[in-house]
Amino acid sequence: MAKPTKDAAAGRPEARLPKGFRDIEAAEIRQSQDMLAKIRAVYERYGFEPLETPAFEYTDALGKFLPDSDRPNEGVFSLLDEDDSERGLPSGANASERGLPSGADASERGLPSGASKNWLSLRYDLTAPLARYVAQNVQSLPKPFRRYATGSVFRNEKPGPGRYRQFTQFDADTVGAESVAADAEMTMLAADTLEALGIARGDYVIKMNNRKVLDGVLELAGVDPASPSETHRRLTVLRAMDKFDKFGIEGVALLLGKGRKDESGDFTAGAGLAAGAIEKITSFLAASSGDRAGALDRVTPIIRGNARAEEGMAELAAITSLVRGTGYEAKRIAFDPSVVRGLDYYTGPVFEAELLFEVKNEDGQTVRFGSVGGGGRYDDLVARFTGERVPATGFSIGVSRLQAALNALGVKKESPAAGPVVVLVMDKTELAQYQQLTQRLRAAGIRAEMYLGSSGMKAQMKYADKRSSPVAVIQGSDERAKGEVTLKDLVEGAKAAAAIKNNKEWKEARPAQLSVPEDKMVDAVREILNRHL
Repeated sequence: MAKPTKDAAAGRPEARLPKGFRDIEAAEIRQSQDMLAKIRAVYERYGFEPLETPAFEYTDALGKFLPDSDRPNEGVFSLLDEDDSERGLPSGANASERGLPSGADASERGLPSGASKNWLSLRYDLTAPLARYVAQNVQSLPKPFRRYATGSVFRNEKPGPGRYRQFTQFDADTVGAESVAADAEMTMLAADTLEALGIARGDYVIKMNNRKVLDGVLELAGVDPASPSETHRRLTVLRAMDKFDKFGIEGVALLLGKGRKDESGDFTAGAGLAAGAIEKITSFLAASSGDRAGALDRVTPIIRGNARAEEGMAELAAITSLVRGTGYEAKRIAFDPSVVRGLDYYTGPVFEAELLFEVKNEDGQTVRFGSVGGGGRYDDLVARFTGERVPATGFSIGVSRLQAALNALGVKKESPAAGPVVVLVMDKTELAQYQQLTQRLRAAGIRAEMYLGSSGMKAQMKYADKRSSPVAVIQGSDERAKGEVTLKDLVEGAKAAAAIKNNKEWKEARPAQLSVPEDKMVDAVREILNRHL
């Protein structure tokens, strides 16, 4: 066969992953499936029903709620629906023309009239698609509507260590319930889910706050949370508050003022607040220090006199009363002033599931794992479609991050799953016979495969080992003449091989190997498998 020319090789695509994405292999997939089953069991126990929505939604239906709104594509991956190209989008449109629709209308961005409604975007969470579904089916749904959903979500954000552009979430939401009892239930659901996954009490806390309280604190600091002209400063303040756990009071104070320079020398511009305003916000955050059960009492005098914040505090007090009355103490669910939550659609209580145990990071430093889920109330999200306010609240678990946390904690670190029983092909003229043996095993519920390569016995045994196969089924001409098969217990064989000193001893011992009649093969294989469960 002629060797490929350099020109031919140059025309081949490079095998590479896009930045921020990763391949997930069998062991991790099986572990995540086990996690999803446990989460699903808790959600089902709470009475939620499953729902699946598409990965793509119309861009205007998703809305713009991501905190990373200063990026060119505003945090999402988008494409133009094929119909729009037929409606006059200029060929070779530049990046801004192809980008996510912003506040400017289509004509101002060089697009044909009406084109903005036909941009498609990959979902950045599972909540915005739920709002579209509810608005589209509002007449036929039970009220309240309780659903859970899981799937991949996508963020067009700068990737980094452990930060991917595609990851899995598992959500539960109640739509149509105005009572804070629905919010209280979400915090209890979060606590029960973490414990079902093996995270002990004391190793986690479900923190809660309220956007009304945060807006009230902003007003007290001289920032109008409702003014469009204050949007940038409001987001800067909230981002600074969200860094409290990472930077402490001093670091937050810098970000609220002129700005902060990190250890690398990079400078982050601040919100430019006056000293009195900074003091108001940092004193509010500082109330999170100390006994969790007393945080509500410590914050009350700070926000006194602001109607919005007092309304939010009353809701938090009601939630606290409900969860305490149900047996969830402060070490499991508690108010924390530092909880902000990044998405802009929250309107009331917000929650965050935080892991408290410490792990070693990539630099060998001891750090706390942090947040693995969150949620809150979003009473205005469905109203974007219907014009009518529909109360809603929900909680979302970051499955990928939580899986990494469980591995770090050592919760149920299982050995890799056993591979299939491998039926070796000793004579290619007898493929039908080997396939029949394989099918017998499968019909009995045993995972099995016939070797489909072209190599000899030694390579086939190596293949079975690489597949983590517990048993190899061997039938050469001698076995076939006797109506038998030879079964090789590869698990015991590996243990015995470690103790055998030379090839002669190996041939004489034939460790973990037995011959059985064909009609006894299934029972004998099952016996070996049961031995290793």
